[in-house]
Amino acid sequence: MKTNDVDIINLGCRLNIYEGEVIKSLAHKNNLSNFTIINSCAVTQEAEKKVKYEIRKSKKNFPEKKIIVTGCAAQINPQKYANIDEVDFVIGNKEKLQKQIWSSLPNSNPVQVKDIFANNTIHNNIVEKFEGKSRAYIEVQQGCDHRCTFCVIPFGRGNNRSVPLGVIVERIKTLVNNGYNEVVLTGVDITDYGRDLPGQPNLFQLVKRILNLIPDLKQLRLSSIDCAEITDDFWPLLQEKRLMPHFHLSLQAGNDLILKRMKRRHTCQQVFDFCQKARSIRNDIVFGADIIAGFPTETEDMFQDSLNMILDCNLTHLHIFPYSVRESTPAARMPQVPKNIIKQRAKLLREAGERQMNKYLSTQIGISAIMLVEQTKENISFGKSQHFTKIEINDVIKEGEIVHCMITNINKGVLNAHII
Repeated sequence: MKTNDVDIINLGCRLNIYEGEVIKSLAHKNNLSNFTIINSCAVTQEAEKKVKYEIRKSKKNFPEKKIIVTGCAAQINPQKYANIDEVDFVIGNKEKLQKQIWSSLPNSNPVQVKDIFANNTIHNNIVEKFEGKSRAYIEVQQGCDHRCTFCVIPFGRGNNRSVPLGVIVERIKTLVNNGYNEVVLTGVDITDYGRDLPGQPNLFQLVKRILNLIPDLKQLRLSSIDCAEITDDFWPLLQEKRLMPHFHLSLQAGNDLILKRMKRRHTCQQVFDFCQKARSIRNDIVFGADIIAGFPTETEDMFQDSLNMILDCNLTHLHIFPYSVRESTPAARMPQVPKNIIKQRAKLLREAGERQMNKYLSTQIGISAIMLVEQTKENISFGKSQHFTKIEINDVIKEGEIVHCMITNINKGVLNAHII
């Protein structure tokens, strides 16, 4: 992403994509130039390696540009990045969304990172468009009140802070008026939305309000949800066709003892019951999930439970993470699984996910789909279905448009279709 002579590199989650647009707007308003801004992630060791890689690559490709590191990695360990020779500024997650920070560059303190837990406010910056994106992202909350034993993200994001419902509705109206047909609600723990607001509205009451108040919004999608936080308000929403039937579960493991040691709040039975009930209401739903391979103390039998859950819950869109030691977390002090075993288990989980996806794709031939066009190149339009599966159409369609199509065949994990 570029604005004037500023490069913005967003790493990690969808929330960073949203915040990257805020940073872009603030950089533009303050006429900044000759900067590379790396909006970092710290969820795993690999994520932090990626930050260092982007720092080195940016300095090599654009040696004249000053490098700013912000995001979770910068928030959690600012001095680590300040000590890297190529880095000129380190800016915290709270500070990166503040107008005065960008107006004071480049004549400011090189490290501007304050206590994230002292931050009880939500920024009021408005995002009107997402450069190079066919769908828009809306932040509904920040931070996390839970302390999973493997996770450092609360120390990068702080505690839960929700955006008022009316503000979210107005921000989505702006995006819809600017031509976006699909909006994704994002945050750190979106199913914890509203606990800190007057009246304590929940995520699903928010979804209902959005759909009722913005009839021109064609598609609404949720990012990762937690089965432990599902309320009765969720189930009626499944009959709303504008809510996309793809839900990504913050699952992490398929064994109850491992879930307990992770300090997760759901059980395997809760996940199974959730998937079963959701499909009984809306039979075209697909589920994805985050699963960690090789969490400390995980035995072969416990790992097999995770493999079995993929089949039992018929999960298709999997994000597999080899367990990664995060300093200062309780899991880092537990008995560790050897790295070679972690790697092998991650491989087996990914292979199971690929089999599940291929099996699902095979059921889609001859079925109609709704495709949001993401890119058109060489007379082929690429996009994703309502189930977030990849589709190609041999036709030129405007990016961001929604088309109805018929699936004809599969080619290397991509559905081929024609417009109907």
